[in-house]
Amino acid sequence: MNILITGTTSGIGHKLAQDYLREGHTVYCCGRNAAVLSKLTASFGERATSLHFDVADLSDCKQALAAVSDLDVVILNAGTCEYIDAKIFDAQSFERVIRINLIGIANCLEALIPKLRAGSTLSLMGSSSSYLPLPRAEAYGASKAATEYLAKTLALTLKNEGIHVSYIAPGFVETPLTDLNDFPMPMRVDVEYASRCIRKGIATGKSEIHFPKLFTGMLKALSLLPFAMQRLLLARMITQQ
Repeated sequence: MNILITGTTSGIGHKLAQDYLREGHTVYCCGRNAAVLSKLTASFGERATSLHFDVADLSDCKQALAAVSDLDVVILNAGTCEYIDAKIFDAQSFERVIRINLIGIANCLEALIPKLRAGSTLSLMGSSSSYLPLPRAEAYGASKAATEYLAKTLALTLKNEGIHVSYIAPGFVETPLTDLNDFPMPMRVDVEYASRCIRKGIATGKSEIHFPKLFTGMLKALSLLPFAMQRLLLARMITQQ
């Protein structure tokens, strides 16, 4: 298969690129860190192509992706996280997260949807934080909730074109981003586990790929409760930390 993955210079994206390449696929490895991209692609010969660009820059995206064609799988994984103190709301921090996590996806979609063919898969990287409102995640959670809505809308609108769209909603995964977190991360999994779940979900045509199931299942169950009950339960969880 011909596979394109954004955000392959660290974390989940890096591991996905390595695993798909080891399986014998052709992978377009996209990211902003040219040195890491070069090191990643040098180990796999002609099957690995490095594409150096910033997803937040539409012109950069379109230029870098112009020569890409005949894609079987696209995983729009690039993202960031910044936490906000609501009492001193930082609009610039909010904008940075939205620009990378959401507008970055939109920029890639403009460049890549015309290159997808019937039978291909488009996967958007979200988060299980899209299921519930969480303190300090005003920017990150909003970007992922919007990504979930976008993925589900695209699943409807691209179905007639034969393009399958999936939404990926991990729990806590051990990456350089989560290493910066200063709060408990229950049921955190490693990137090997995350990559395995995502690759299996894409291969079997899942519309929503969420893991670990015990953790994300609990969040999905809580999301079905009235907001007043959600707020009460979450407040209790926070005070117990």
